[in-house]
Amino acid sequence: MTKVAVFGTGSWGTTFAMILAEAGNEVTLWGRREELVEAIDRDHGNPDYLPGIELPATLRATTDAARALDGADFVVLAVPSQRLRPNLARWREHLPPRAVLVSLMKGIELGTTKRMSEVIREVAEVQEERVAVVSGPNLAKEIAMRQPAATVVACADESVAARLQSACHLPPWFRPYTNPDVVGVELGGAVKNVIALAVGVSAGMGMGDNVSAMLITRGLAEISRLGAALGADAHTFAGLAGMGDLVATCTSPLSRNRTFGENLGRGMTLDEVVAATKQTAEGVKSCESVLELARKHDVEMPITEVVVGVVHDGMSPAEAGMLLMSRSPKPERYGV
Repeated sequence: MTKVAVFGTGSWGTTFAMILAEAGNEVTLWGRREELVEAIDRDHGNPDYLPGIELPATLRATTDAARALDGADFVVLAVPSQRLRPNLARWREHLPPRAVLVSLMKGIELGTTKRMSEVIREVAEVQEERVAVVSGPNLAKEIAMRQPAATVVACADESVAARLQSACHLPPWFRPYTNPDVVGVELGGAVKNVIALAVGVSAGMGMGDNVSAMLITRGLAEISRLGAALGADAHTFAGLAGMGDLVATCTSPLSRNRTFGENLGRGMTLDEVVAATKQTAEGVKSCESVLELARKHDVEMPITEVVVGVVHDGMSPAEAGMLLMSRSPKPERYGV
């Protein structure tokens, strides 16, 4: 039996642990809060993030990192992206020597502009063949309710990707696909959060579907340009980890980043929205590192620029919209 440790008791970490457990793996979920861990372990539920969802009785939970990691074949990391480095540094001494480290996180590290797989490789001192990424249109609540969904498992070593695919394949409602393009899969997951903030702001201002469609499409162009500069496969952005994740995150009321943007668009201050947001909206912090990464590679990302302006620099949503619409058009064919 495959043994898996999942670190992070948020909605997606818990849901992925549920998938792995129901697929027949031995799964231990690590969390830092004793009362939440006890609820998962004893009552088979996560009242804070997945209220009303029954978790598998075989899913165990603990606050002891060493216990969770003991003998693990896969170590799944589902903590907020900006907290990965210090957390992983604490857990590093307990990592099994041959375990595959799996990132569920969708962000770019502030200060370093590193993708999550790069942070994992650096902190854990492992080769790229031992790091995998899971990303796609994976709204946790829908999946926890056993609604059909698909995802992408990316790893430089395709045999490792296939092993992880097998471990989390749960017919008939969860279907993983493999992809060797780790760079493209990670960029799609990280940058779509920034675009979803922009779509949410426009919706909060009362803008219609034409604006949303424009932002989603032009947002995909931004992701693709950055991906090309970093050596990603262009086909990745037309698939689940690109367009699929972008559409789900930009349009669903379950999306944290879209909801965060909507509240900004309605006139709430950043502090008010942060106070009202229970879960991490990764795009709020990652928008700065995404923009820094783009500038390092001389890639134009105007939507990302105005999102940073609204979220961090005091720009009003109306001013942001005016800036985007008044930019001098470039000779790009077909509006892409």
